[in-house]
Amino acid sequence: MRPIVSIGNQDFRSIRENGSFYVDKTAFIKEWWENQDVVTLITRPRRFGKTLNMSMLE
Repeated sequence: MRPIVSIGNQDFRSIRENGSFYVDKTAFIKEWWENQDVVTLITRPRRFGKTLNMSMLE
């Protein structure tokens, strides 16, 4: 079965359990984690996956 693009789903667990398609941004998370900034401002356009990245971290 081909994975579907789950538009509007921002919960990583739900995406994985349903076999939906997602873009793996673990390299971004690793870079962010190793940077050790006190505050991180993630400015990206709408629908870029900011909330999904936070869900992956959780």
